[in-house]
Amino acid sequence: MKLSRQLFGTDGIRGLAGEPPMDARTAQALGVALGRWARGNTGEHLDGGEPQVLIGMDTRESGPWLAEHVAGGLARAAVETRFAGVITTPGVAYLTRTGPFVAGVMISASHNPYHDNGLKVISHSGYKLPDEFETELERLMAEWMASGEEPVAKRLTVNHSLDTLYTDYLAGTVQGLLPFRLVIDCANGAATEIAPPLFAKLGAAVEWICASPDGRNINLNCGSLHLETVRERVLATGADLGVAFDGDADRALFVSGTGRIVDGDAVLFLAGSALKRAGKLKGDAVVATVMSNLGLEKALEARGIRMLRTPVGDKYVLEEMLKQEAVLGGEQSGHVIFSEYATTGDGLLTALRVLEIARDSGQTLDALAEEVKTFPQKLVNVRVKYRRPLQELPAVQAEIQAAEREFAGSGRVVVRFSGTEPLARVMIEAKTDAEVDKWTGRIADAIRAELGAAG
Repeated sequence: MKLSRQLFGTDGIRGLAGEPPMDARTAQALGVALGRWARGNTGEHLDGGEPQVLIGMDTRESGPWLAEHVAGGLARAAVETRFAGVITTPGVAYLTRTGPFVAGVMISASHNPYHDNGLKVISHSGYKLPDEFETELERLMAEWMASGEEPVAKRLTVNHSLDTLYTDYLAGTVQGLLPFRLVIDCANGAATEIAPPLFAKLGAAVEWICASPDGRNINLNCGSLHLETVRERVLATGADLGVAFDGDADRALFVSGTGRIVDGDAVLFLAGSALKRAGKLKGDAVVATVMSNLGLEKALEARGIRMLRTPVGDKYVLEEMLKQEAVLGGEQSGHVIFSEYATTGDGLLTALRVLEIARDSGQTLDALAEEVKTFPQKLVNVRVKYRRPLQELPAVQAEIQAAEREFAGSGRVVVRFSGTEPLARVMIEAKTDAEVDKWTGRIADAIRAELGAAG
């Protein structure tokens, strides 16, 4: 079986659990490939002994058997596995970077439903793999698959001390306590096990919701994609604010005490402003994506802060941050990178930074985010049967150009394909809701006409 570079997408390998490429055979092939690579790169054996790989997962019912088959593949290559059990994606990144691990494997499909899952490989640097490494892994995976050997699972035992190493590190980034009354939505996901001891250590009084995973309820009507759940409890209990994570807790969104939604754009504004006041905002620049609102750009500009835009995806945000030596970047979705502390977006870390800023300023979350005047914006996802380059779709191009002419610089059009799902995403930003509705509808209809709407 020949595997192309397309096996690895923008966020590792993703698919429907139990079906290729998210089946036992592919998971085993990844373990074999990673193990063979590790044994062939002796300089990466960080403690001078045998190579080790860390595995973590979120709460999906498919996580344990996928982990056991990755571990089975590693064992075929005589590479040792250490298993963190349920942990966040940024937790795996931190432990891989600071521990004696050649690499880490996180088993998660982030904010997707339980029936999806993913295999993400993280290098010892704490960053996602470069393209050439993924290409080499795919070559080695194809070799093993062609051998015809049957996958064999390896039983794993959770090492709970790994979670503690990570939460102790996070707690150590905060000076003093965070005496807030909070509602925190764990999305029935990876934050469920590690967030409660962290926030208890920092003195927060928390009502925990969506913190009872059963393998199938991860992200189900909860978490950062369903803020109405946490918002309702904040308003009902009079909490200071609410926090919602996604399934693997690499992103966080917030609800103020009055029920206002505080997204990643607002977090970039209040964090960027705080860093600039402290003289820590290198180059007076914040990195965001093409999806970030014009209101954020204007608010940052008023504070003397430049906003640098990248394509959608934390990979591109991180690349630009490294290029510019920026200390802050992120996405509207709540995936925010504080490079002083982490190599990836981290929802728990983001929550700590927001709470610390609110505590030190003495202001409410409403007051802190007030200066971001959001332009009307709408995102429409169009499920398509297949993809073609956008420049090869004349009807779509005609609608995009017509919208841009009408906006005359007072709005934005962003059309792109998802990196993980068969979706075309249409984002329109303009002065009025009527303009936004008009042009998202027209462009989405043009995409359906040219690419066919999937059922």
